[in-house]
Amino acid sequence: MEPLLLEKISAQAGIANEYINALGQRQTISAQTQRRLLDLMGHRSRTLTPPTPLVPPVAVWRSDEPMTLTPGIQGDCDWQLSTEQGAILRGNIPAGTPLRLPSGLACGYHQLTISQGAQVASSLVIVAPPRCYQPAALLAGKRLWGASIQLYTLRSAVNWGIGDTGDLKMMIREMARRGAAFVGLNPIHALYPAMPANASPYSPSSRRWLNTLYIDINNVEDFHHNPAAQQWWTHPDVQRALIDARAAVQVDYPRVSALKLTALRLCWQQFGRRTQHDPQRLDFAAFVRHGGDSLRHQAEFDALHELLAQQDNACSGWQAWPQKYRDIQGAEVAMFRQGHAQEITFYLWLQWLADRQFAECYDLCRTLGMPIGLYRDLAVGVSDGGAETWGDPALFCLGASVGAPPDVLGPQGQNWGLAPMDPLAMAERGYQPFIDLLRSNMRGCGALRIDHVMSLLRLWWIPRGDTAAQGAYVHYPMEALLAILALESQRHHCMVIGEDLGTVPEEIRGRLRDNGIYSYNVLFFEQNAHHEFLPPEAYAPQSMAAATTHDLPTLRGYWSAGDLFLGRQLGLYPDTAVLRYLHEDRQRSRQGLLDALHRHGSLPKNTPQQAKGLVMSPRLNRAMHRYLADSASALLGVQPEDWLDIATPVNVPGTSDQYPNWRRKLTRTLEEMFANPGINRLLRDINRRRL
Repeated sequence: MEPLLLEKISAQAGIANEYINALGQRQTISAQTQRRLLDLMGHRSRTLTPPTPLVPPVAVWRSDEPMTLTPGIQGDCDWQLSTEQGAILRGNIPAGTPLRLPSGLACGYHQLTISQGAQVASSLVIVAPPRCYQPAALLAGKRLWGASIQLYTLRSAVNWGIGDTGDLKMMIREMARRGAAFVGLNPIHALYPAMPANASPYSPSSRRWLNTLYIDINNVEDFHHNPAAQQWWTHPDVQRALIDARAAVQVDYPRVSALKLTALRLCWQQFGRRTQHDPQRLDFAAFVRHGGDSLRHQAEFDALHELLAQQDNACSGWQAWPQKYRDIQGAEVAMFRQGHAQEITFYLWLQWLADRQFAECYDLCRTLGMPIGLYRDLAVGVSDGGAETWGDPALFCLGASVGAPPDVLGPQGQNWGLAPMDPLAMAERGYQPFIDLLRSNMRGCGALRIDHVMSLLRLWWIPRGDTAAQGAYVHYPMEALLAILALESQRHHCMVIGEDLGTVPEEIRGRLRDNGIYSYNVLFFEQNAHHEFLPPEAYAPQSMAAATTHDLPTLRGYWSAGDLFLGRQLGLYPDTAVLRYLHEDRQRSRQGLLDALHRHGSLPKNTPQQAKGLVMSPRLNRAMHRYLADSASALLGVQPEDWLDIATPVNVPGTSDQYPNWRRKLTRTLEEMFANPGINRLLRDINRRRL
């Protein structure tokens, strides 16, 4: 293919032929990478001049802009608009003139039909509000704060070795009592019941359904009503296993999963004894109907995966399954569906339980008057071997994975093993997959954090078998996705926070800001090239401030450079010159942060002025929290790891088996943590400064 033709076809498919790297340098994408990605996208993206449709399959407008459309047809034609609200509007379009849809059209999803004789074409018309939803408290200028937690890390006197919705309720009550507006969660997406050791919340099986390990079995009625369940639970061996799981420093996912699934199967037996008209059975049936094919596919995947894992302990994602089970529409899967209906229904029931328990948590937030309540996290993608790709493979480009290009900290780039959605398939389906994704994640929460919000604009695609450095950016229809995001945000009364860390063009930040999306400001990154930290009053009001994230060191880890020492042990920094530079840079950052804390008055005056030799202390920890609490950011998220002065991170990017990612628990139980005088003083101080 000629270079010019390749460039044109790649541009049509959204494949960038160059990008600006983390050092500000222009990088060119090889012709080989462009050709490979075009092949993965299929023939639809390889037609240089695609036929012009009578009307596009979907048209997206904002409610405050003119809505005009020029049909690809000669001569007069008629139009009909069936609105979401049930009205039907009609008219005629004279030859050569555009269709101007009526002003004042309500926000929503409407159906437009263009006809001329026997020629008829339809288009989905999406009308969106100008901006995403904002809670009344933020519109009134209040500065809110809350806890950002990794739910699985929570300890309590009664959980089963992993934080669950019962612990979340305790967290909500305690934080609300101390003035917090929200409790933020890690992604709670569905993982793999048959592979409990695959614990990363950012590599889910599906983003539409839930991680059932978070079910609080203590809050399941059928567990207490089933004599067999109670007999099992009181057995000395089970009690010892529970005590060991609870006391473990890290979440023992296989043990926790075995305990919980055993208990839940006993609960399921009791649930089956309920009468047909029992309110819970009726609610479960309604949940299954509403969940549709997506929910059914999730349950079928989990049931089939469990069966195959029992036969082969090494069985992983569906691409490694026997060929006969890889096609969800195939005859063998249909036979499995018929022969294992009860097991599939069990997994449907687990999703219902998890959904209802998380809904109870959000209801508790609202009862306690929290202005935001639960704050969920949407992962950037799904694992290529999970339920979502198995159930709808045509929506994804399964020959590629998502990652990041090379940078200073990751000279080889990153491959996250996530399957990218095909932007062409999304558009052809009227963006319904994106709409469904938002609805699933905005239900039952007051805020949604979008991990790697730049995914609304572009994702780094890596052809299978290539290195991360051999990838390219593939662009997505950002304006359409932003409009739909605003519409669903307003409908669900769910504000949106975009994780916009890293290299983000300023014009894109501005576009996100104009759409009502709150940015994400992390203390460690709010410094310039001279290591001068941004003063609290200069933080952007339309933002969420945080000390750190799940991918970064804790406050203690950052100050002691523990993350760099750990990275060296794990082999992440083979170049000693790079590691030496990072240590020197950290020392300069520490000094810059200490200077900023002194300038702002966050530290007592008798605190040393030099960072070198100054160790982390309760005084320094409080100062960092005070500094952030005084920020102009409308939102502040603080994490228990920093209240407890934990040194080790929850996740080390770039590692898999080298470090126990997503397993480290908090060092104290919730009961102990909220009885601690020092922690209570810190939280009172934060609350006072945010008022």
